[in-house]
Parts: sequence; structure tokens; C-alpha cells
Amino acid sequence: MDKLAKFELMEKIVRELGDLQNSQTAVLKKIGQIEVENIELNDKQLENGVSDLFTKLSDCLDSVTAIHTEFEERTAQFQKDNNLVPEESV
Repeated sequence: MDKLAKFELMEKIVRELGDLQNSQTAVLKKIGQIEVENIELNDKQLENGVSDLFTKLSDCLDSVTAIHTEFEERTAQFQKDNNLVPEESV
């Protein structure tokens, strides 16, 4: 694989990680809505389950964010080190 093809694949992965991050953020917002709606319902079992789910998904989002940030920085450094310009920018 040549350097430009590698860089373009790295950029694609950065975009996919960003999409994953956005999807997880949307799921967390939906869980937050359920928690708010449950305030009126006051279902303890739902409260506990949703709270645990929110915590787990929040931790997962933190991990995806860290991976995304680190890989995005490595991609930018690879581009700089190899003086690359993506084909769509040419």
C-alpha cells in the first residue's frame, strides 16, 4: 500500500470513528430522555437499569473519544511527515 492510499484509509477510519462517537452520543441523549421521563413514572427497576446502562455507555463513549482523538492526531502527523494531500483536495 502506498503512502497516499494508507493516508486515505486512515482518514476514512477517522471519519468512521467520528460517526461512532456521534452515534453513541445520540444513544446517551436517548437514555437521558428515558431517565427524565421515568422521574414522573418513578419505576425503581427502570431507574436502576437505565442508570447502569448510562454509566456503561458513557464509559464506552469516553474510550471511543480517546481512540478517535489519538488516531486523528496520528493521521495528521502521518500526512505532515509524508507531505500528503488527499485526492479530493487536489
